[in-house]
Formats: sequence, structure tokens, C-alpha cells
Amino acid sequence: MTEDRNRVEIAYARPDAQTILSVTASEGLTAKGAIEQSGILRRFPEIDLRVNRVGVFGKLAKLDQVLAPGDRVEIYRPLIADPKVVRKQRAAQGKAIRKRNDGKAQA
Repeated sequence: MTEDRNRVEIAYARPDAQTILSVTASEGLTAKGAIEQSGILRRFPEIDLRVNRVGVFGKLAKLDQVLAPGDRVEIYRPLIADPKVVRKQRAAQGKAIRKRNDGKAQA
């Protein structure tokens, strides 16, 4: 049980694969150090720590953030679309559908 408390997890997900790896949490271990120690960069070569942002338990963090035992470092993929633009497009599509349906005669 004590061993589990002295570990940190590194999480990364893409549409076809999700991975959580764990490493021993030594004193002064940083997010970058944990990522490198985990070997996840070899498993997912598309991860570029100059581009991908990281967080600890869903809160953005810097690579030099010192971790506490039990922390979970998450590596985020870049967004492929701006969420605001996507919402606007969906709203416009919904308006167009409603407008077409309003023009039809109801039985």
C-alpha cells in the first residue's frame, strides 16, 4: 500500500489508445522528469513537450512543477478545432434545419 502512495501516474489519450503509466515519486520529481522516466515519449512519438500542454489532475501545469506522491500528470493533445467555432457551426446548421421544416405544410 505504501508503494502505491509513493507513485505518480502519467496519462495520455488519443482516440484509438489510452495509457496510464506509473513511476516512483522521488523527492523533487518534476512533471517533465516523470514523463521522461515513464517511457511514454517512446510509446507515443507524436508527443512533443514543446507543443503538448500538461496538467496535474486536470489543472494546467508547467513541466518544472514538482510533483507530490499520488499526483497524475496528464499530457493533452492539441485541439483540432476551436470549440467556439464548432458551436457556432452547429447553431447555424440547427437554424437552417428549423427554417426548412417551418416551410413544410403540416398535416
